[in-house]
Amino acid sequence: MLTIEYLPVIFFIIALFYSSVGFGGGSSYLAILSLFLTEFYEIRSTALILNICVVSIGTFIFIKNKVFDFKLFWPFLVSSIPLAYFGAQLRLSQQVFFLILGSSLILSGIAMMLRYIQAKLKSQEFSLIKKLGLGGSVGFLAGVSGIGGGIFLSPTLNLLNWANPRTVASLASVFILVNSISGLIGLTVADTFQLDLQLAWKLVLAVILGGSLGSYLSNKKFNLRILGGLTAVLVIYVGLRLVLMHGFGINI
Repeated sequence: MLTIEYLPVIFFIIALFYSSVGFGGGSSYLAILSLFLTEFYEIRSTALILNICVVSIGTFIFIKNKVFDFKLFWPFLVSSIPLAYFGAQLRLSQQVFFLILGSSLILSGIAMMLRYIQAKLKSQEFSLIKKLGLGGSVGFLAGVSGIGGGIFLSPTLNLLNWANPRTVASLASVFILVNSISGLIGLTVADTFQLDLQLAWKLVLAVILGGSLGSYLSNKKFNLRILGGLTAVLVIYVGLRLVLMHGFGINI
């Protein structure tokens, strides 16, 4: 039986996998923290802090390597930030929150898997309205579900073949960063921000180390197909676990 002392090791591994494909790992942090912590808003606050730590590293590296293109990405960001803020302020019951998160993760994981088996499609150009609409809707879902939202945006863009996977990963990283910060501000304004500093600093250190390694592998053109597939499986498992546990009382 795992105890809370093992969390830093587990979170290191999660950060490694997620950061290698441009994600922060917030969904898995939420799921695992829910097994050990009883305070619902402490779980959400901690996951957002860890998300910010991981994607800050990836964002810095993507910008340094000139993969991130603000002119291309700004519509996704400008519409998502305010909606993530408002989404984070919604007061949901713990059961509804985890059912929304779990269902969203299952769909995202399936989309990630489909990316590896679909035929190569011609790249698509997105209109300004389409970018604003997609960014805003994913931003709101990110705020409601307590994560950065890149795990929803990235599979969608990859399935639509909007850009190459590395460009999408850089957008996902920055998207998660700005919306995690926006969500954190929303929790603070709603007076629902809670944090156990004694536990948080250990987890922060673990995800920084894991996130640094994952971001390094991603930006060194390491073959991420296996890591991406394993991450998709992990996302689907976490989603199923949340839905079964909080919807049907089944623990897997």
